[in-house]
Amino acid sequence: MASKKLGKQTVKFDHPPVIIGTAATVGPKEGQGPLSSYFDTVLSDDLYGENSWELAESKMLRETVKLAVQKSDKNITDMEYMLSGDLLNQLMSATFAARDLGIPFFGLYGACSTMTESLSLGSMLIDGGYAKHLVAVTSSHFSAAERQFRFPLELGNQRPLTAQWTVTGSGAAILASYGQGPRITHVTTGKVIDLGIKDANNMGAAMAPAAADTIATHFEDTGFAPESYDLIVTGDLGAIGKEITQEMVYDRGYNIAKVYNDCGLMIFDNKAQDTHAGGSGCGCSASVFCGYIYQQLQKNKLNRVLLISTGALLSTTSAQQGQSIPGIAHAVTITNNVKG
Repeated sequence: MASKKLGKQTVKFDHPPVIIGTAATVGPKEGQGPLSSYFDTVLSDDLYGENSWELAESKMLRETVKLAVQKSDKNITDMEYMLSGDLLNQLMSATFAARDLGIPFFGLYGACSTMTESLSLGSMLIDGGYAKHLVAVTSSHFSAAERQFRFPLELGNQRPLTAQWTVTGSGAAILASYGQGPRITHVTTGKVIDLGIKDANNMGAAMAPAAADTIATHFEDTGFAPESYDLIVTGDLGAIGKEITQEMVYDRGYNIAKVYNDCGLMIFDNKAQDTHAGGSGCGCSASVFCGYIYQQLQKNKLNRVLLISTGALLSTTSAQQGQSIPGIAHAVTITNNVKG
């Protein structure tokens, strides 16, 4: 059997999985941003009727899965796997949602890279014949993430200009072995890269080297070039990380400036909404992809997209011990130009 591997870190699917439906839920602040009309649900209250931010996030993830399944004309019982994770300890949001949904569950931790990690592994399961339908989903919540990784909101700490705003949001994508919709044709799995950044309020700089390496490696493995894509979009880098990534990719021989954007810059109006360097969090790339980008693919306004979600693999323990912040980025090619 012919190998599906291309180059060092990329696979090309013989039977590209189709994304038959998505759903995106966001919080009130995200609902005031430029992409508001592309989200299925905008919460009126960050607590979502729950007693804690963490339970609100889990409910958001659970309800987003239900809506994505419904929009795909499938049932929860059709889902053979749920691949999911979040930013909280022990994947609290995803685990509690999986408990309630009753779908066989793979818990993933890639920090903010979890959306493309789940899409990557889900695509491999579909292409390998191990499932016909599954859901890839993730979430994040501003207040829950601040409490865990930085400072409780009650302290009123001033945020530096390099800081990003963790998106309150969730995105779910239903992958299938057949059907109509954009397909995932390639996956480039990232490496953990750490250039020594220790500032937890400058995540863009910490994650940018991993994003740049994955993008350049994707081009080297596949033979694609920046002009092969209508949009190359990172997930969670914000203004600072986007600029660094663009420069580092250029140093590897690829000028992506004409087609490159970042979900963290798309979801908020940074100046009007005072989000400093932009958005981040698992829910950032998840909600922007499952909302805006997926709809643009459906309407043929985009035909080929390279989505690269980026994650900072720190923990509260590693930060307290003075360790630097490792980064990871995974890339998936999503295209309309595949029949079947």
